Amino acid sequence: MSEMPLDTSSPLAQDDFSLFRLPKAFSVDVQDLDRRWKEMQKQVHPDKFSMAGASAQRVAMQWSSRINEAYRRLKTPLTRASYLCELLGAPIQAENNTAMPEAFLMEQMTLRESLEDAQSIEDFERLESLVQGAIAQRQSQCSLCLDGLSSAQPQMAAQEVRAWMFLDRFLQDIQKRMAQMSEVNP
Repeated sequence: MSEMPLDTSSPLAQDDFSLFRLPKAFSVDVQDLDRRWKEMQKQVHPDKFSMAGASAQRVAMQWSSRINEAYRRLKTPLTRASYLCELLGAPIQAENNTAMPEAFLMEQMTLRESLEDAQSIEDFERLESLVQGAIAQRQSQCSLCLDGLSSAQPQMAAQEVRAWMFLDRFLQDIQKRMAQMSEVNP
């Protein structure tokens, strides 16, 4: 495998996709991303610059940190979708924009009631499977909006990402409750 040269003359502020020389798209080959990350880290690892002086080590550390930050953002589908929406002019603003369609909110209320009513590991597993399916649908919709053949639909994708975030937090709640139940009933 040939090493992908890193252009350290480029600004640290370039977007994550450009940094990794990837197209701005939701669909990413994660194995390729992993390979690129490892190659880039080899090139800028601060130990490689131990004899070059403090300034060169500091620059290497900045590049290493920037590469790690971009890698973490692109590796995870939810953070990648959110970041891509932001790049396309539709920031998620999850803290400020919690408006969701009424039908989605009703689904969330039903799911929350189901979580409260869950009595057994099987109940939690069924609910977990249901939510994982809903997350997969949101992920698929994001892919269609962000990678579709027509022009990108960042506003629709942003709405899907916000719903995905709700579902992801809910899935974490389910898994936490399952873990608690497992501790009580080993």
